[in-house]
Amino acid sequence: MSQPDVRHEQGVAMFQQVFGREPRPGSYPEFLRITVDHLFGEIWTRPHLSVEERELVALTAVALARTDWELRGHIGAALHLGMSREKIVEVIIQLAYYGGWPVANNGLRVAQEVFAELDAAAGKDADRDR
Repeated sequence: MSQPDVRHEQGVAMFQQVFGREPRPGSYPEFLRITVDHLFGEIWTRPHLSVEERELVALTAVALARTDWELRGHIGAALHLGMSREKIVEVIIQLAYYGGWPVANNGLRVAQEVFAELDAAAGKDADRDR
């Protein structure tokens, strides 16, 4: 198996570990391949930081960049990796001092939306079980 194939397989496995699902190609499948191979296959698999620590770094970065789509995904990934809602909120609150109040306010709004969607979905799942 070639090095690019190994890197891709490692990237897919890491993506699944972080997000709990397969990578889904969107409008730009080539960009997804680059992301999986390089970001998840090379960077996320490096030593010295745990997957959870890398997720906190990613969550912080996307919150600071105010990229709501990515923030939603990384809040979901943090939850998938076992982080509590309280921990996620605390990370975002701390960003007020480093990135500005609007960054924290936006991040908290996005987190609240994600949590509400998850609660609504959990309620629907509970209703189906009855």
